Amino acid sequence: MCGIAGAYHSASPKAVEQMVDQLKHRGPDGNGVNRNESTTLGHTRLAILDVGGGHQPMRQGQTWISLNGEIYNHKALRRRYLAGHPFKTTTDTEVVLQLYLEHGPEIAEWLDGMFAFAISTGDDLFLARDPLGIKPLYFGLQDNVLYFASEVKALAQACNDVREFPAGHWFHSRRGWRRYYTVERSLDERVTERLPGEAEALPEIRTSIREAVRKRLMADVPVGVSLSGGLDSSIIALLASQDMPGIHSFAVGVEGSPDLAAAGLMSRTLGTLHHELVYTEQDMLESLPEVIYYLESFDPALVRSAIPNYFLAKMASEEVKVMLTGEGADELYAGYSYLGRFEQPDALQGELVYITEALHNTNLQRGDRMSMAHGLEARVPFLDVQSVALALSLPPEWKQHNDSHPAKALLRRAFEGLLPDEIVHRPKMKFSKGAGSSDIIARRADETIPDERFGQERQRFQGDWGYTLPNKEALFYYDILSQHYSDEWIMPVMGHSRSL
Repeated sequence: MCGIAGAYHSASPKAVEQMVDQLKHRGPDGNGVNRNESTTLGHTRLAILDVGGGHQPMRQGQTWISLNGEIYNHKALRRRYLAGHPFKTTTDTEVVLQLYLEHGPEIAEWLDGMFAFAISTGDDLFLARDPLGIKPLYFGLQDNVLYFASEVKALAQACNDVREFPAGHWFHSRRGWRRYYTVERSLDERVTERLPGEAEALPEIRTSIREAVRKRLMADVPVGVSLSGGLDSSIIALLASQDMPGIHSFAVGVEGSPDLAAAGLMSRTLGTLHHELVYTEQDMLESLPEVIYYLESFDPALVRSAIPNYFLAKMASEEVKVMLTGEGADELYAGYSYLGRFEQPDALQGELVYITEALHNTNLQRGDRMSMAHGLEARVPFLDVQSVALALSLPPEWKQHNDSHPAKALLRRAFEGLLPDEIVHRPKMKFSKGAGSSDIIARRADETIPDERFGQERQRFQGDWGYTLPNKEALFYYDILSQHYSDEWIMPVMGHSRSL
């Protein structure tokens, strides 16, 4: 995992060097900048594969690549398309570079993983981002130079007009834009023919998630799991520990928080090497400026959950370089409480597809920024494209909340008997709630921000950006964020969570 930056049609590498400096937290293991005929590429590296040999930007002849991410099928691609080709490293980056040289931009559709990368050759530039936008990428145009980088903070010094590179797309300087993935196109209407009832679906659900976890244990460095004690993270920890007994697990919360107790139960059940961190209200308030600086958002739901994620990543980074998380299960299996309001199956399905495709600048942004703030790679098995395709191809009525179907009933049934009953039947609890951080800062905001100012700011946001400021808590976070970023950098790219 890494950070990338670059400038297309730039005569000087100085701007890219400054951008790389803003991304150094994403890659503490090395950095580099290269300028060729048309493009300056920069990279800051968190070494996961071929620790000693994967320096970037990487070169083959006059073609260079800067890649952020992991390609889980890189060995299979090497065997299928590049057999006999001499390789200098065992990295996935070199596989992507060689595939591009031989097959062109269409290779983006062959890559199974999370990625954002740039390839420069001659006067051509190729940019691509993974299907769901697990890895971030932004771009902007200034004085006829196209700048791009992994985070807004890197672009903010180079250009005023910052935009998010869309998930599931690639761009080629001569061929233009191409959308190569949508959730809806990935769905299989024949799933219901093969799986006529919920009982028949349960083994396939288990298998799809198990295979997704197994892929994501690929690393040449230590791997751990986030373990909140909720259903989602417990499933991931269960499956990871089957292939990697004694795996590191990590849990955080305030004193007496439900997550710590449930995580301890799961750790004892699985025999993980468990680590806990208890933080206080004062710790939260002191960390908030740094959390918001790295998060690049003032969306209340994101900031709330970013706080425990920040402490979790900080602790985990002292033991491992890769951590698996339970992100995505609530979107795929209807875990959020507000989804219980959808009485029509088609309406529920539409909402699940929408919030899954919106993850790139909501929960996935939070997960990426908080982990990478500490040089830690977060992997998300539930959002494996095959897992997504299966989950969202299942009939939505199986996911509706009612007396016989609690939230995520399919997941609960799929892992019943494999997890403790207390975990299988534990009610859905947002990470910020389970970790004990959900209401503390909201109360502080209500106490410190006058009603008159909130009303004025709400009117300004609506007029300038068409954005409805939801509450004083959001304004509290905005005041901190605005010390680092202008509205023009943040508002066009900021996602808005529906789950709060």
